[in-house]
Parts: sequence; C-alpha cells; structure tokens
Amino acid sequence: MDSIRFENVCKSFGNVKVLENLNLTINARERLILLGPSGCGKSTTLRLIAGLESATSGNIYFGDKIVNNVSAGDRNVAMVFQNYALYPHMTVRNNVTYALRVHKAAKSEIEERFAEAMTMLRLEGLEDRKPKELSGGQRQRVALARALVKRSGYFLLDEPLSNLDAQLRHHARKELLKIHEHFRQTFVYVTHDQVEAMTLGDRVALMHEGKLQMIDTPINIFNKPANVFTAKFIGAPPCNTVSAHYADGRLRIGGDFVPLSPAWQARIEKTGTADLIFGLRPEHIELSHKNTDGAVHVKISAMENYGDQKGAYFNLDGEEWVAMTSSHDFKTGDTVYFVPDARKIHIFNGQTTDSIGYPDEERDER
Repeated sequence: MDSIRFENVCKSFGNVKVLENLNLTINARERLILLGPSGCGKSTTLRLIAGLESATSGNIYFGDKIVNNVSAGDRNVAMVFQNYALYPHMTVRNNVTYALRVHKAAKSEIEERFAEAMTMLRLEGLEDRKPKELSGGQRQRVALARALVKRSGYFLLDEPLSNLDAQLRHHARKELLKIHEHFRQTFVYVTHDQVEAMTLGDRVALMHEGKLQMIDTPINIFNKPANVFTAKFIGAPPCNTVSAHYADGRLRIGGDFVPLSPAWQARIEKTGTADLIFGLRPEHIELSHKNTDGAVHVKISAMENYGDQKGAYFNLDGEEWVAMTSSHDFKTGDTVYFVPDARKIHIFNGQTTDSIGYPDEERDER
C-alpha cells in the first residue's frame, strides 16, 4: 500500500475552478479527513483519488506512480457514497458481494469476507432483505460492508454518515475506527462536520474555495490555526476575532490596551505590520466583575443557557463575541472584564489573515 500525493492539481468544470494548485500527501495507512464547507472541493478531491474525475492539470501519484490515466477499477480503491448507492433490486447479500462476484472471486472467499463484514457491522439476519426494507442506519452499514469486502488498499468515504441521526452517527464513528484498526487501509474521509473530523482523523486537511487551508493533527488545527478561516471554522461556538493595533508592546483592542509578553512582541515585530487580527476562543475567556490592569471591558448584550454552561454575548469594536461560562453571576446589561491569557490567544496578520505563529514558551496544549 502506497501514499497518495497531489502535485499542483487543478480541477475545473467549464469556467468554474473547483481545485486550485492542490499539493497534498496522504500517508499510507493513515486516517485523513478532508474537511470544509459545501463547495470547497473536498468531494472532488476524493473523486479524483477514486478515478471518477480527471484532473484538469497536475499529477496524482499512488506511491511513485502517476495514476492520472489509470481507470477507477484498477486503482485498488473502495468508496462509500453519501447516498449509499445500493442496488434497489438486490438483497443485502447480493449488494455486499456484487464486486467480488464480478471479479470472479472463489465462492469460499466470498462467503468468508461476507460473513466477516456482516458480523463486524452487526447486520446478521438482514441478508435477504432489500434496501427499501432497511432503516437509514442499516443501509449505511450495508454500504460500508460492500466496501469492506473488497479489502482494497484505499478506503474512501464521502460524507457517509450525513443521513443518520446524532445517536447513530456517534455509534457509526466508533465502528469506523474499529474497521480501520482491523484492516489498516489508507482511509480518506470527506465531511463538513468538525466533530467527525476531530474524532476520526489522524490528520485533518481543511479546505476552502478549492484551496488547502491547513493540514495537521486535530489538536494542532484547534490550538494553532494557520489562518483566520481555520480558527473560525474549527470550534463551536467559533473563535472570536477582532481587529487590533500593536504599539509599544501592547495591543489596542476596542478602547483598551493589552500588554504582551516579550515573546509575543518579538513575533509581531517580525511581521512588519502593526495592523493585526486578535483571536480568542469562547471557552478561553474568563469573565469578571473586577477591573484589573490589562483587562478588556465589555457590556453583556445577551445570555444563552446551554445547560451546564451559558453563553455571554457582547460587542467588541463592532464584532459580536461570546464567552462560555459556568457562573451564574453574569446577566444582560452587566459591564464585565477579561484579561486575555497569553497561552490561549491567536494573532493573525491583518492583511493576509495568516497566523503570525506561536511562541513555544507561551503555548498551552491542554
């Protein structure tokens, strides 16, 4: 089994650019998640791997071999589609074993693979049913079983859980992890759901408007976002951001001045610009009724109750921010204060929106 590599790959449909100069390496046997909003190019990327689409320019490699002109049937891939794509006139047994029968596998091997997949996905007893007699969750598992029995080196999944309810999705994610641990294929999974991405992926490749924004481990995607888009896409509620100006070792945020450590000052001064974007995640804001040096003051405009926590909304220099708190001491109309924690803040170049980086001594990975 080899790695998959995209080298300056572009894909257009007519005058519409779907992928632009994609450079991406998917390591052999890893779980890589292609994440992003609708229309970002993630499903097209998956279809290019499968051979269902052809690149407009650039090369796709499996190992050291260019596969641009290799047909889908010769790429050793198994794919699970969002709509399951089951044959409605076939039973579960015939749907799952169809590819093996077409390739004239031995009957004993077909039965062995079929039984293993049915047991692993808890589909016993459904062998003779047709898709219309199955629930959505059962159809999804049949589609997974059909891909599993091929025992291909590359397992491609295009939003396979999007039609399931929350409880089934949670269960299915655990089953997918078990499948990968058992077979160890190269696993490429497309989703717009960040929870799926963060729980399933060894690495996450975040895409936007046909361009790769960041590829890294889930924890680094969350803690060290490469740009403003990444910071705001990952996290619920998303990361708060606001324009800020740097001068004399301090950031002016709204009407307040926040002192920065020497490490952050050095980072900012390397950028050559004082116009920045300051970011802080809602869960990293600690509100207080007490004003202290270096605090930012805001007025709460609304409170939302989430059960064990509340969201305190406020306006900061024209941007709506939210802070998550478990305290019952805050209410709408209160003026409150928070001191940004240097270990939790994000600072981006105001012109490019790219991260200026993170001082190692100031980063808290917890």
